Amino acid sequence: MSKRITLLAVLVLLVVLPFSVQAQDKIVVTWFVGLGTGGNPEQVTAQEQVVADFNASQDAIELVLTVVPFESGRDTLSTLIAAGTSPDIVGPVGVGGGNAFEDQWADLNPLIEATGYDLSAFDPALVELYQTADGEQIGIPFAVFPSVTYYNIGLFDEAGLNYPPSSYDEMYVMPDGTEVVWNYETISEVAKILTVDSSGNDATMDEFDKGDVVQFGMIFQWAGMRLMWTDLQPEDFYDEVANTIAIPESWKVGSEWLQEAIWETGYYPNQTYQNSEAFTGGGGAFSTGNVAMSISPLWYTCCLGDSIGNFEWDMGIVPQSFDGEFHVATDADTFRLTKGSANPEAAFTALSYLLNEGVPTLAPVYGAFPARPEYQQAFIDSKAAQYPAVQNWEVAAEGLAFNNPGNMHHEANFPNWQQGNDRIQAFYSLLVGETGGEIDVRAELDTLEADLNSIISQ
Repeated sequence: MSKRITLLAVLVLLVVLPFSVQAQDKIVVTWFVGLGTGGNPEQVTAQEQVVADFNASQDAIELVLTVVPFESGRDTLSTLIAAGTSPDIVGPVGVGGGNAFEDQWADLNPLIEATGYDLSAFDPALVELYQTADGEQIGIPFAVFPSVTYYNIGLFDEAGLNYPPSSYDEMYVMPDGTEVVWNYETISEVAKILTVDSSGNDATMDEFDKGDVVQFGMIFQWAGMRLMWTDLQPEDFYDEVANTIAIPESWKVGSEWLQEAIWETGYYPNQTYQNSEAFTGGGGAFSTGNVAMSISPLWYTCCLGDSIGNFEWDMGIVPQSFDGEFHVATDADTFRLTKGSANPEAAFTALSYLLNEGVPTLAPVYGAFPARPEYQQAFIDSKAAQYPAVQNWEVAAEGLAFNNPGNMHHEANFPNWQQGNDRIQAFYSLLVGETGGEIDVRAELDTLEADLNSIISQ
């Protein structure tokens, strides 16, 4: 969209929103889409249908939809807020996407209490995801994408290995018959067996050539460094009171673990391999069929269409973290109520509709796994039809009970979040890049910590 068209959209909103108190004897509630998904034609049509259904369901509120392209959504919303014409509802928006407007989200606790809104339908861990340090509830669960272990069925069969466990109360059975916990030590051992060079040697053999790998054991497909750290061990690394960041020891150990996996043992592809033709697919390296496992959020199912007819995959539980407990890093989208809403009670009524009655219409076009259990089977049925080889869809729902709380989420906020996140990603690029095997990981993390503390102090 050109700047002229974007400006025109903003001006139209500035004209419409001041008159959002009443229209035709109804309270007008505005719904802004532009900080995440929701902009493609199919999604717009579904959103318009939900608006029409809500408006037809009662006669007190008129819900009005405004869709702005993602590329201009942040600037448009900033303009509206600065003008005192904030929309009532914003979303869908992820945890990270909401960080830029952290001081604009309304505390829903008073409205939840006043209306008797029932949160018991959600796993408590999901509710905690939207709780701030001072107890505010700035969101209610809508779409969740828990991490799982995707695995290539054929590669496991070829190696004679058992598949990853499909339930969090199962042990993993090693080739010699011993039962072990599915943790990062176990996944490392399995990944070595599944990593093969062009001569057929695997990463457990002395003859294995790390420079000529044709099949890798594992990857964190499309995961940011902070998500990988959180998979390995969730931590709260930002002290809000002192306004300081400290890289936890577990993340230092995790970074060394990843360096070893890439550069010493060689079962995890470095950037050169990931950029090569053999490991470049529509869904990244795992989608080529040449990587045995990927630990990724559930949204990754969106990007495995090319695998159909190429190879069969299924999913298992994520490995147990370093502390001996299961923790599931979960991406999540929801709708937020703004502090600038002129009619918070009416807005909460519309918000409640989006989070419940609107789910069957919105979740499919968003590719969203619903947080509400009663709507999850429809998602599973649609995905099962698309990927008939997948048998373990229940892994996703089971994993929600192990979701990380908000302060340990991989997108938990800190000052200048985007700049800090980019700096964290620069560390990952260094680790996986050409000289990643030569760097002093702890020294680089000390530099990262210093840089992050400088960033949050700006």
